[in-house]
Amino acid sequence: MVARIAELVFDPWQSITAHQQQSNLANQFGATATFIGTMRDFNDNEDVSRMQLEHYPAMTQHYLDKLESEAKQKWGLLDVLIVHRVGEINPADPIVLIACWSAHRRASLDACSWLIEELKHKAPFWKKETRQDGEKWVDTNTGGL
Repeated sequence: MVARIAELVFDPWQSITAHQQQSNLANQFGATATFIGTMRDFNDNEDVSRMQLEHYPAMTQHYLDKLESEAKQKWGLLDVLIVHRVGEINPADPIVLIACWSAHRRASLDACSWLIEELKHKAPFWKKETRQDGEKWVDTNTGGL
């Protein structure tokens, strides 16, 4: 299990491949479910040129670790990977990666879906968008991520 906060652009597919190669579970899992969230160039019908995603490192890391552990226990997952960006993010940059490995597909799919909803609505991140009319803080608890 790995949950990490990334301050630089990352390649989600390379992250999944590297994590999978480092695990000793290759012969045990039958399913890998993934979610990759990227920054779009609009929100609330406004153009967005960039975003600043802020966090409190210890609080955020604790929350990601807790989610990961809870998902693994609840769905009997073999492994979980969460990577979440912070800092300055540009359109098309990946923001979040979730990967869940399990023996059967239903557990991976359900856990992956639950994890992104928990992150989207409850994770301790604060988002400021740069728009044509200036900067605006976004309420991330209403789907801002």
